[in-house]
Amino acid sequence: MPKLLVAFDGSETALRGLRYAITLAKSMHEASIHLVHAHEAPDVDGAVSIYVTHDKMAELQQQHSQGLLEAGTRLLTEAGIAHTAEVLTGHLGQVIARRADELGCDMIVMGTRGMGAVGNLFMGSVSTKVVHFAHVPVTLVK
Repeated sequence: MPKLLVAFDGSETALRGLRYAITLAKSMHEASIHLVHAHEAPDVDGAVSIYVTHDKMAELQQQHSQGLLEAGTRLLTEAGIAHTAEVLTGHLGQVIARRADELGCDMIVMGTRGMGAVGNLFMGSVSTKVVHFAHVPVTLVK
């Protein structure tokens, strides 16, 4: 059974990437999608730490990330695609690529960031890192 990992941050390009992955999964026999949202570990230092603890910031990040994933899981449910979803914490490119390895995914699909004419010659920094660390094909959707 083919398994796709889709990195999702709720942006328009991430939605396009997810829609592409849904189309791809439908064309494969019994494919599933593992939707992930990744964020860096909370950084609570200096004056901020007076008002918000590290644990509280981690809790807020988790809630925010779960909220972002809800839009993606709704699309997957409507499309009838078998799926799972989770939040990852760490260095973005590394944790996305590592999770694809751990799950035995066949491919990673993700959106690139939208930029101007000159900027479009380059990928976003997260997508560049995923391509660098991944051991499976990475499809970038603009």
